Amino acid sequence: MSARGGKKKATKLSRSARAGVIFPVGRMMRYLRTGTHKYRIGMGAPVYMAAVIEYLAAEILELAGNAARDNKKGRITPRHIKLAVANDEDLNQLLRGVTISNGGVLPRIHPELLSKKRGSRVKVDIQVTVPEAEKRAEPSKSMKKPSIKKGKGKPGPTPRVKKDKEAVPNSTAEDGPGDGFTILSAKSLFLGQKLSLTESELSKIGTIKVEGIINPTNAEMDLKEGVGNALEKAGGREFLDGVKELRKAQGPLEVASVAVGQANGMAARFIIHCNVPQWGSEKCEEQLEKMVKNCLSAAEEKKLKSVAFPSLPAGRNGFPKQTAAQLILKAISNHFVPSTTSSLKNIYFVLFDSESIGIYLQEMAKLDAK
Repeated sequence: MSARGGKKKATKLSRSARAGVIFPVGRMMRYLRTGTHKYRIGMGAPVYMAAVIEYLAAEILELAGNAARDNKKGRITPRHIKLAVANDEDLNQLLRGVTISNGGVLPRIHPELLSKKRGSRVKVDIQVTVPEAEKRAEPSKSMKKPSIKKGKGKPGPTPRVKKDKEAVPNSTAEDGPGDGFTILSAKSLFLGQKLSLTESELSKIGTIKVEGIINPTNAEMDLKEGVGNALEKAGGREFLDGVKELRKAQGPLEVASVAVGQANGMAARFIIHCNVPQWGSEKCEEQLEKMVKNCLSAAEEKKLKSVAFPSLPAGRNGFPKQTAAQLILKAISNHFVPSTTSSLKNIYFVLFDSESIGIYLQEMAKLDAK
């Protein structure tokens, strides 16, 4: 037969190529048949299995690559795979019974350990200052001080006392949000502000050392659950009466709008109540970004230097935690871009559960990469 009239040889395609996947379909079929002689295996089972495993491998490699890049490494290690799996909600649930060799553990420092360290520093300061007061009170030791003054030591003691007094408030201001709050990650924003992810318990939100606390609530400024209930317990009757007066003066809050009230009985000066939009409503994502910017603007109007953002309650508004983290961190970061000056210096985002901590740490790393 001539070459022209002959049939062309069809190129052989593997089952993986025909299915459009990279992982070997034939090998999956062989593995499925091993030990499953009793059951009938359909022709689509190995294709589906290869596609699912290929997707999981690509997802884990992408997240592990991001973790390696955040740690300034050029090669993915088991440690990066461990971080990738632990910081993803779905992967962590799927592989919760899997031990990754040389993966290590997730970093977690209990707040009690940090509070003890800070407490020891305070004790050292007290031990240093108490003997000075005793020396001034005792006449015999006060007689030794003029002998030092005769040696041209007059300017010596006075500046030391002033430095000690000034050092105490400065050290407390630089300690951060206070005892019981652990800073997990921090990022510098456009105008030099510091955005910190902080771990704590919900019951301690009223003790955080900031000038303003954000209270995510509804139109009626309800305090029955979540952050509002914790603030009510911390502030007491005086704070509850102030909220009632604010509710009468402001009326029902519109979606994404805010109302500023006094933080009676707490370390903060003001409470910024904000009406959180409902997930699934019209333009809910834009409304959430607008709410965050309105909270920051209200803090700047009061000339506040620090504010605390508690994580949004998932039960009340139904916002998925991943979506809320992306929108809130993006809104906080973009708020200062068009501004020239701002009174805010520190913004603490307070998280209360391990799932939210993993999500926000992941989104903070993506924000740093951008």
